[in-house]
Amino acid sequence: MSESLEDIAREILGCTKCRLHAYRTHAVPGEGDPHANVMFVGEAPGRNEDLEGRPFVGAAGRLLTELIESIGLRRGTVFITNVVKCRPPNNRDPREDEIRACSPYLDRQIKVIRPRVLVTLGRHSTRYILGKAGLKVKSIMAVRGKVYELRVLGLKVKVVPTLHPAAALYNPALRKILQEDFKLIKRSLKSEASQETLDAFF
Repeated sequence: MSESLEDIAREILGCTKCRLHAYRTHAVPGEGDPHANVMFVGEAPGRNEDLEGRPFVGAAGRLLTELIESIGLRRGTVFITNVVKCRPPNNRDPREDEIRACSPYLDRQIKVIRPRVLVTLGRHSTRYILGKAGLKVKSIMAVRGKVYELRVLGLKVKVVPTLHPAAALYNPALRKILQEDFKLIKRSLKSEASQETLDAFF
């Protein structure tokens, strides 16, 4: 019997696999449509996310929601999660051993959802997902602005790396880069829809 996102979420909520469980108020499994075509993967929960147990609910989350809506989608029609499901102390970067301990949950979520497009938000999630396909990431700016057609966890998927929305809060000039990358997401979905139409005819 195949597992569900609810099964995975229950495990995450009780997880003690790394040191981060000792600091959390709530683990943050993720939320959204279990059959989403687009899946957004951030790095780790922040303070607001830890308090509410939901991903991207602070200022960065509001910007993410705005960007999602700017390309004709609704937040409820996508799936949003992070590589690491518990907040690192003081919002520090997640450590390699924490990513190793927690990332199998993300792998399982991807296998359940089977998204067409995976959007990686920030360098940690980008490095993790592109690394699954054997690609090395020196910096997020070196890989953003492109669509990677890859096999990830046995699934054929388009990966669109972009900045974490929080970056644009600290440097408003980066908002334009995020907007450009979201247009790429929209084009990727349109090309997927066109291919589906063609496949229906042949």
